[in-house]
Amino acid sequence: MIDYLEAYNGGVRLYSEGGLKGWGSTAESIAYTLSTCGVANETYGSSSMDFASEYGFETNDGAMLLMKRAFELI
Repeated sequence: MIDYLEAYNGGVRLYSEGGLKGWGSTAESIAYTLSTCGVANETYGSSSMDFASEYGFETNDGAMLLMKRAFELI
Protein backbone atom coordinates (compact mmCIF):
# COMPACT_ATOMS: atom_id res chain seq x y z
CA MET A 1 0.00 0.00 0.00
CA ILE A 2 1.26 3.45 -0.88
CA ASP A 3 2.37 5.21 2.30
CA TYR A 4 4.87 7.88 1.20
CA LEU A 5 4.96 10.53 -1.54
CA GLU A 6 7.64 12.84 -2.87
CA ALA A 7 7.70 15.42 -5.64
CA TYR A 8 10.29 14.59 -8.28
CA ASN A 9 11.03 15.95 -11.75
CA GLY A 10 7.57 17.46 -12.29
CA GLY A 11 5.74 14.41 -11.00
CA VAL A 12 5.23 12.40 -7.84
CA ARG A 13 7.07 9.29 -6.71
CA LEU A 14 4.95 6.79 -4.77
CA TYR A 15 6.46 4.46 -2.18
CA SER A 16 5.28 1.45 -0.21
CA GLU A 17 7.24 0.07 2.74
CA GLY A 18 10.30 2.04 1.65
CA GLY A 19 10.32 0.79 -1.95
CA LEU A 20 9.50 2.84 -5.03
CA LYS A 21 6.26 1.60 -6.59
CA GLY A 22 5.69 4.22 -9.24
CA TRP A 23 6.14 7.71 -10.60
CA GLY A 24 3.64 9.81 -12.46
CA SER A 25 3.31 13.28 -13.88
CA THR A 26 -0.41 12.99 -14.66
CA ALA A 27 -3.34 12.40 -12.36
CA GLU A 28 -4.27 9.34 -14.40
CA SER A 29 -0.88 7.65 -14.05
CA ILE A 30 -0.76 8.34 -10.32
CA ALA A 31 -4.34 7.11 -9.87
CA TYR A 32 -3.36 3.88 -11.66
CA THR A 33 -0.51 3.23 -9.21
CA LEU A 34 -2.72 4.11 -6.24
CA SER A 35 -5.44 1.75 -7.52
CA THR A 36 -3.12 -1.17 -8.18
CA CYS A 37 -1.04 -0.84 -5.00
CA GLY A 38 -3.71 0.52 -2.67
CA VAL A 39 -3.41 3.42 -0.25
CA ALA A 40 -2.38 3.04 3.39
CA ASN A 41 -4.57 4.45 6.15
CA GLU A 42 -1.84 7.00 6.82
CA THR A 43 0.15 8.45 3.94
CA TYR A 44 3.04 10.84 4.43
CA GLY A 45 4.78 13.23 2.09
CA SER A 46 8.30 14.58 1.98
CA SER A 47 8.95 18.30 2.25
CA SER A 48 9.33 18.26 -1.54
CA MET A 49 5.52 18.12 -1.72
CA ASP A 50 5.44 21.56 -0.03
CA PHE A 51 8.26 23.01 -2.11
CA ALA A 52 7.28 21.46 -5.44
CA SER A 53 8.58 24.40 -7.50
CA GLU A 54 12.08 23.20 -6.58
CA TYR A 55 11.23 19.77 -8.04
CA GLY A 56 9.94 20.62 -11.49
CA PHE A 57 6.49 22.06 -10.79
CA GLU A 58 5.44 25.58 -11.75
CA THR A 59 4.16 26.38 -8.25
CA ASN A 60 4.76 25.07 -4.73
CA ASP A 61 1.25 23.64 -4.53
CA GLY A 62 1.56 21.85 -7.89
CA ALA A 63 2.38 18.42 -6.46
CA MET A 64 -0.43 18.56 -3.91
CA LEU A 65 -2.92 19.63 -6.58
CA LEU A 66 -1.77 16.76 -8.79
CA MET A 67 -2.30 14.30 -5.92
CA LYS A 68 -5.72 15.80 -5.18
CA ARG A 69 -6.77 15.18 -8.80
CA ALA A 70 -5.41 11.63 -8.65
CA PHE A 71 -7.32 10.86 -5.44
CA GLU A 72 -10.50 12.25 -7.01
CA LEU A 73 -10.09 9.72 -9.84
CA ILE A 74 -9.98 6.75 -7.48
